Amino acid sequence: MARWEPNARERLVHAALDLFAEQGYDATTVNEIADRAGLTKTTFFRHFPDKREVLFAGQDTHIRLLAEAVAAAPGPVTPLEAVRAALEALTATFTDDRREFSARLRPVIAGHSELQERAALKRVRLAEAMAGALQERGIPEPAASLAAELGIRAFHQAFDQWAADPAGRRTLGELTRRTLDELLAAMATLDQGVPDDVRVRSGRGA
Repeated sequence: MARWEPNARERLVHAALDLFAEQGYDATTVNEIADRAGLTKTTFFRHFPDKREVLFAGQDTHIRLLAEAVAAAPGPVTPLEAVRAALEALTATFTDDRREFSARLRPVIAGHSELQERAALKRVRLAEAMAGALQERGIPEPAASLAAELGIRAFHQAFDQWAADPAGRRTLGELTRRTLDELLAAMATLDQGVPDDVRVRSGRGA
């Protein structure tokens, strides 16, 4: 077999997702993934260290996109403006043809604790990358980390909505912008008292 295989990485990702969905993550072996992709085990390990990492193949690209977009944001900008620029760059890569794949990916990850832990680690790394880029722009802590974490939270909430919408009524970028605005609006209420009507509905009224 030739050393170079066209689209090998993408083929392995799709083969792994197919097998995980069909027979479960634990029951699937690296050999089976390679066979389904029409590749060798050696080719698999040339691209991924283990089967878990196949589903997180885009992490390094996402980290780079976020960091580069924060760095390239026209200055001076606020931390949130830089975060918005980074989210625009990231969500632009999630075209409609990726929606079906993302919809299939979510239940596979949700169904296995090891994959959930790896997804949480990816989320942390994305936030760290953006926070680091914000610090490079001179934004101090904890403002840099708070802005980054808020942005990543908005992205992931929007991603779940986007992947669950087969009709494709909104782009991931639109959903992320709306979700970030909603989170910011919620934050603005954190130092406010509970309205009387809410107290009554929750049974906390006098």
